[in-house]
Amino acid sequence: MLWSAATRFELMSPRPRETSDEEILAATGRVMQRYGPAQLTLAHVAKEAGVVPATLIQRFGTKRGLLLAACSTAPGSVPQQFAAAREKHKSPLKTLVELYVECSSFASTPESMVNGLAYLQNDLTDPEFRAITLAQFKAVREETRKLLDEAVDARELVKCNTAELARLIQQVNGGSILDWAVFREGPLASWLRRDLKALLKPYRRSRKILPHK
Repeated sequence: MLWSAATRFELMSPRPRETSDEEILAATGRVMQRYGPAQLTLAHVAKEAGVVPATLIQRFGTKRGLLLAACSTAPGSVPQQFAAAREKHKSPLKTLVELYVECSSFASTPESMVNGLAYLQNDLTDPEFRAITLAQFKAVREETRKLLDEAVDARELVKCNTAELARLIQQVNGGSILDWAVFREGPLASWLRRDLKALLKPYRRSRKILPHK
């Protein structure tokens, strides 16, 4: 039996690579920065991921199911984010400040900040989303405490209650981002970096200045 040209092409060509769930969830995260929960559609995510909407329905069921799956990856990824930042910056204090700054990129424009607040409203009112958000916040606080302990051991900070300081850092981080969205003076990264450094300044180990001979 003779094979048609189309059939021969299918046999000779490699099978198209199936888009993984991880790639779809990463695409979902990118789309979430551009659209709030009310505006985001499966079509938006499908286009970003390079699949058809039916694929999303088959794998995640509904838009809510897709968003839950995307958010559920956050708590488990926190230790890896901190580990990668340690490798990049070396200094515990620099790692801490720059990681918080990098993680604020989701709100780098007032428009994306509005979207973030819309998702936060959903996180606070839906029990399943709130459980994920709480787990993420706890993971970030614990990893922040570990970095502060490392900063104390490295003599970058004086001995202090690092658990309490980690809590304050989280609060200043959230407040600073919201404050910037109102004032809109300069880039968010500079605004947040300034506030975090101001919070940490009283805990910094002072450097002795040697007298000139």
